[in-house]
Amino acid sequence: MATALIAVPLRMLLGNSAVLAGHPALPALLLTTVAVGALWALILIRRWKNPRAVSRWLLMRGFAGRLAAVGLVAALAWLGPFPYQPVGADGQSTGTTTEDATSITLTPEGKAGAGLVFYPGARVDARAYQDILGPLANSGYLVVILKEPLGLSLLDSSQARVAIGRHPDITSWAVGGHSLGGVSASSFAKENDDVAGLLLFASFPADNMAAASGVSVLSVSGSNDGLSTTDKIASSKPRLPATTEYVVVEGGVHGFFGDYGEQPGDGKPGISRELAQQQIAAASLRFMDRVRTAG
Repeated sequence: MATALIAVPLRMLLGNSAVLAGHPALPALLLTTVAVGALWALILIRRWKNPRAVSRWLLMRGFAGRLAAVGLVAALAWLGPFPYQPVGADGQSTGTTTEDATSITLTPEGKAGAGLVFYPGARVDARAYQDILGPLANSGYLVVILKEPLGLSLLDSSQARVAIGRHPDITSWAVGGHSLGGVSASSFAKENDDVAGLLLFASFPADNMAAASGVSVLSVSGSNDGLSTTDKIASSKPRLPATTEYVVVEGGVHGFFGDYGEQPGDGKPGISRELAQQQIAAASLRFMDRVRTAG
């Protein structure tokens, strides 16, 4: 168990590019786990060199420690993010791309007409959304892609507020998200009156937003999505404003809303990734045009 506490985090740190490129919370957790494993190993070596009688209490404590280690290692392995897998340069931003510890910002050439803060899906590398959102920046919109703590937007659903505060010159904002990220974006849009739009990629809100008539909402989904299925999208409609626009990419799947490869549990695509993402990007651009006009 001590070896596992050292080996698994080190493998994640060295073998998954998304770990060090993401929010610093996960690398910090992994390094802390390595330190705990190393300390445990030293204690065991010391006891091996100086054996002593083991009481029932020590046996129970050791068993509990092993169970806790198994749970921690399993949780860390699950937290391993889906890394960015670029598939082409067609959607890359022609403006300026800047990156810091908690976000990636796509800044258009000239003055931005409006802004979008985007929450990635659970455990998905934030860089995986640069290409699909690049056309928005190319059309004059500021795009901020958040790096979420441990890759889970629910750990800081108000993270968009920091991004908005960094750009006081932008007066019209939308928030958006993919899958679980869309849940957090929905909650943020509901709780903040200065949000003019909500962009959902294969997602739906957990809270009832039907009364938020002042928020422009676009829901883009894939007909072959095995995770955010068409039935789930349909059942969530009563929780969204009646003015919500729905766009369905025929043959699209969950993993097409970012560039991170296949996702377990997803459906089989009936369309190419390139064609699907062209439709997603075009619908998103029309949505941002409405947000800018409303603002």
